[in-house]
Amino acid sequence: MPRPTAAQLVYGSCTVILSTLAMLLLSGAGSAAGVAVVAAVALTLGLLVSLAVPARTPARPTRPAAATQPSPAQQEPVAASVAADN
Repeated sequence: MPRPTAAQLVYGSCTVILSTLAMLLLSGAGSAAGVAVVAAVALTLGLLVSLAVPARTPARPTRPAAATQPSPAQQEPVAASVAADN
């Protein structure tokens, strides 16, 4: 399992904190069950937000196709080079 990036941790944590405060203020939950439901929803929302942030992928070195393989026009036929040696 890949490690989360710093951006994923920050966005997820901020989402949990801010959504918990907003839901507690808006719902007026005072019982333990209400607070537990709000906390569970906030954690789920924070997890979804952190997974939505794209993870950094390692950059692959790109090589131009012309540099790796010569084009057919640049290749010499094998038979021509053998006939020239005789």
